[in-house]
Amino acid sequence: MRKVLAAAALAGSIAVAGLAVAAPAAQAATATQTAASTATSMGNWGKYYSSNHKAYTYGKTWKQNGKVYTKWYGKEFTSKHGYVWFTYYSGGSWHKFYRQWDGSYSETWSKHGIKKLYTYTCWGGKFSYCGSPHRIY
Repeated sequence: MRKVLAAAALAGSIAVAGLAVAAPAAQAATATQTAASTATSMGNWGKYYSSNHKAYTYGKTWKQNGKVYTKWYGKEFTSKHGYVWFTYYSGGSWHKFYRQWDGSYSETWSKHGIKKLYTYTCWGGKFSYCGSPHRIY
């Protein structure tokens, strides 16, 4: 009985030691991914896909003379449309708009006073197959 308990205790301590070594590495990897996904972009961003990977957007964001500019490109290769959504914080409140495209498309837009800017891509409908939001400014 003592041998069984000793073996169980030894196996448990090895498992705990293994978890103790693996946990900081996993935690560091998660922190790196989180920091990368929430970092603001003053340059190129994307490719950000719809949830079914049938449409994607990418682009560039920059600030010039107090105005935030975003040039974006959209691609989708089906008979349906792609949609890009932009959500931004300006003037103490959140605002949201979308653009629809078919095939390949690009557009530039700008606005004064933007503090935060997020984007995500949908396919097939304004609210269909939407990907996750990404902070681009």
